[in-house]
This record gives sequence, C-alpha cells and structure tokens, in this order.
Amino acid sequence: MRAIVTESFGGPEVLQLLDVPTPEPAPGELLIRVSASGVNRADLLQRQGHYPPPPGITDIIGLEVSGVIAEVGEGVDDWRPGEQCVALLAGGGYAEFVAVPAGQVVRPPAGLDLVSAAGLIEVAATVTSNFTRVGLAAGETVLVHGGTGGIGTFAIQYAAALGARVFTTAGTAAKLALCRELGAEAAFDYHEDWQGALLGATAGHGADVILDVIGAKYLTANVDALADDGRLVVIGMQGGRKGTLDLSTLLAKRGLVTATSLRGRPVAQKAAICAEVAQTVWPLVETGTIKPAAETRFPAASVAEAHRHLASGDAFGKLILTWG
Repeated sequence: MRAIVTESFGGPEVLQLLDVPTPEPAPGELLIRVSASGVNRADLLQRQGHYPPPPGITDIIGLEVSGVIAEVGEGVDDWRPGEQCVALLAGGGYAEFVAVPAGQVVRPPAGLDLVSAAGLIEVAATVTSNFTRVGLAAGETVLVHGGTGGIGTFAIQYAAALGARVFTTAGTAAKLALCRELGAEAAFDYHEDWQGALLGATAGHGADVILDVIGAKYLTANVDALADDGRLVVIGMQGGRKGTLDLSTLLAKRGLVTATSLRGRPVAQKAAICAEVAQTVWPLVETGTIKPAAETRFPAASVAEAHRHLASGDAFGKLILTWG
C-alpha cells in the first residue's frame, strides 16, 4: 500500500509518499481501505517530533479516516466487507489501509459525503468528550477559542445545540463573521481584549466553560474570564506548555482547570466516546443542526502542501487528504 512516511523529523518536506506493507487486522480489529484522511494540528506536531504515538502504535501520522471495510478481524461480528465507515485512530491514518480496533469505527452520518466524513470524527469525539467531562449544560455560557478551526467550528454548533450561550475568539474580520454564522452570540478578536469583551457581553458573569486550544499563553486570562464555579478545559498547547496559575483567583471562583488528550486513552474509553458521538452527534448532523466544517481537499501526494496550509493560519475548517 501507499502511505505517508517520515524518516526524520522536520518541516513538511520530510513527508514522503512510499510503498509500505499493508497491515493485517488483529482479533477485534477491522482493516479499512481509506478514502480520505483528516489533517489535524497534532499531525504537524508529530511530524516535528513533538507528539510521538503511544507505545505499540505505528509511526505513520493520521488520527482519523473514512473508507470502507476491507477485512474483518476475528471476533468482530457487526461489520461486513464493503460497508462505509469512519474511524478514530491513535495513528496510521495517512495510508491506503489502516487496522483499527472495532470499537473506534462507526458508520458515518446518513447523507454525508464519505470524504467529508473523514474530517468529522476526531473533532466530534474531542468536543463531545470534553463537554461531557465538564458537564456543559443548557443556559450556561461557553467560550471557544479558535472558532474557525476544525475543533472550533464544530464546538460552536454543538454547544449551541446543547442550549448554551456561545462566544468565541478568532483573528480576522472574515473569521469573526463565520463564527457568528455558525451560532456564536458574539466573536472577539484575539488580538484585542477578548477577556474584557467577554465580561462585557455577559454583564460581568464570564464563562461557565472555556474550551481552550492555546494553553499556557491564555492560562491567566482564561482563569480571570471564568464565572464562579467555572470550568476551563485545555485541549491544546499552541501557545506553549508552561504557564503561571494564580491559585487565589481559582479558589475564589471555585474554579476547575482540567486538561485532556484523546489519542492516548485506552481503547475502551475511545470506544465509549465513539458510541456517544454516533448516538448524540450524528442525528444532529443528519438533521442539519450541525453542518460539517468548510473543508479544503488535497490529494495524498500533496500532503506537504496541506501541512503548510494548516500551519499558515489561513485555513478555515478542516483539511482532508484524498486517496484515489
């Protein structure tokens, strides 16, 4: 099979399309013939040597795919070859075939193009699992940083579908407008005083929940922007790994700061998250309540171009690699 291989760490130029052995499904696994692979910021980090795969997982990059079942491993009874699917991966998605634990494979939403479906499972799993973790409820105020990325565009719509008041940050007038179109009550330019703008828009209440992809750079401002009993969930480190936390502020607000990563979770946990996505998110997609993010497609051979585009900051929504 063909796969995107990195024989060293570095810039997009280290990504090579080469022939490698096709994996075989172990008991409890499915072999998927890949139609499309989602491109995520974690992929850029892995390429640079900053986000290694969990032990025992292939070095091939890629956290989500869509495709059709090519082979069913021993002990898997509810799939048949030829069925369409999407899969949440710990690695291996930049390839024509990938072997995946069956619990991390679900059928795509009805009516959704199979290639577009490749860019939905990872963001849906990330957002739903984290909003469930911090108990986001109807009527609460949520702040989503990075509102026009794959995570952000989904999180705005999902939080709104849950009945939350949604606010977000973005960096250009066009991106701010898109956030409002997706359902954000207001969108704030992150180059300006977004914390003050949030407090003004909520009459000083702040955010009951903050979903943050930035990390250290925003830690102090995020805690200051929390409402009483507010919850900050950190899911990315685009703004650094180490920050200073004022515990007195956190104590006064009875605040919670938590951080999660999806990739390294046990298979059983990821299977439960995928089941939640299929049960709670897919119906919202099928009714049009949640619309898939705007996407940019690249042939697999143009993977370096895809990585450059994502790193540029100019990308809207999801980037997807297609396999002919």
